[in-house]
Amino acid sequence: MNARIFHSVCLISTFALLYNVPFNYAIGLPKIALASLIVLLITMALYYASRFKNMVSVSTLIANIVGLSLFLVNYFLNSGLRGPTDLFFLLFLLLSIAISPADQYKVWIPINVTVLIILNLIEFYYPHLVPDTYTTRSNRFVDHMSAYAVVAAITYFCIHYIRGSYENEKLSTLEKSKAIELQNTQIVKQNEELEKLNAEKNKLMSIVAHDLRSPLASIQNFLELLTQHELEEEQKLDIENELLNSTKNTLAMLSKLLDWSKSQLHGVSAHMEYLNVQSLFEPTLNLERNIAARKNITLDYYFDPSASIYADSDMMQLILRNIVGNAIKFTGVDGHIMVKAEAQGNNCLISVQDDGIGMSWEKQQSVFSLNVESTFGTNNEKGVGLGLMLCMEFIKAQKGKIWLESMPGAGTCFYISVPMFDKNKARQPNLL
Repeated sequence: MNARIFHSVCLISTFALLYNVPFNYAIGLPKIALASLIVLLITMALYYASRFKNMVSVSTLIANIVGLSLFLVNYFLNSGLRGPTDLFFLLFLLLSIAISPADQYKVWIPINVTVLIILNLIEFYYPHLVPDTYTTRSNRFVDHMSAYAVVAAITYFCIHYIRGSYENEKLSTLEKSKAIELQNTQIVKQNEELEKLNAEKNKLMSIVAHDLRSPLASIQNFLELLTQHELEEEQKLDIENELLNSTKNTLAMLSKLLDWSKSQLHGVSAHMEYLNVQSLFEPTLNLERNIAARKNITLDYYFDPSASIYADSDMMQLILRNIVGNAIKFTGVDGHIMVKAEAQGNNCLISVQDDGIGMSWEKQQSVFSLNVESTFGTNNEKGVGLGLMLCMEFIKAQKGKIWLESMPGAGTCFYISVPMFDKNKARQPNLL
């Protein structure tokens, strides 16, 4: 900032000296005009050295020395106390404070005051050393008025620039402070989110470890029974069926965990393509029908044969499998599940309605996150709570939406909205 102030003072002084040289010559003070001309050239050289050669400290030091020297000479050539030199000394005191670093202007202030006092004492005791150089009273009057106007103008411009620079620096500092504060707030928020996610993942790992332990313990117990006891065939068959169901549930849980881990490690990337809804979902639903039949649940579906979507085939099948699987899990024996797909504007709305146990409002708020707690189905089916979170991530990757409506004891309906495939738009050539 000192450098900018110094450059501004040099420019202001240059204009003042450009005025002062012809003015002093015009009022009969040629020696002062010559001295002002020399100082003008020195001022321009100092500005160049400071601005373009980055010699700010040296230029400031020379400026202080040259300025004091000029006004010292001016005191003797311009009538001493009878002239306006004391005003110039006061002006230069202000300029020294403005352009000098904090550790230097404290030196130049006493030097300035001391020089002026000495000059006044010399004139007081040796008046013949300071002659009156004015030829007429009018010249004295004009010189005093002109000096006052110059001093006032330079003082105004210097103070105005310094105040402006201070306000700009203050504003800049305030903006930086706000930016740092905002950044700190964002960092704190991100840390809180990371801590929350870390806690949720720890909780998830704990649940997974607990759920893996149960089927492994069952297998161990079965093997111990086989080796230590003679079992009837009917008993063996019952245990084998229980182990098979437990192993299937564990495999489904591990598959979901693997899908989720991949999405966290590599990110979710959808491979969008044209898909016919009926051709896409019919094979999946026929498989789910066989699973539903074990609980005597009726699984029906209806798709508009012409309904087409622009989506990722694997993701959409996984989403439907998870939602229909949950519907089967939480629907009792002899229940009913209905899957539909219909056009809604530019989107295709897929719904999965069951008449199962439903869920509370609190449960609905966390069902798509790691905060959800795994619960047992109507036939004691166990899950890890990852399926619907995967559905949410996958549907977002396809620019779709997923939501649900449910009431305890009244069943649940999941809705999936994905963009329709616009054949006319697809045929248009890419003009970009």
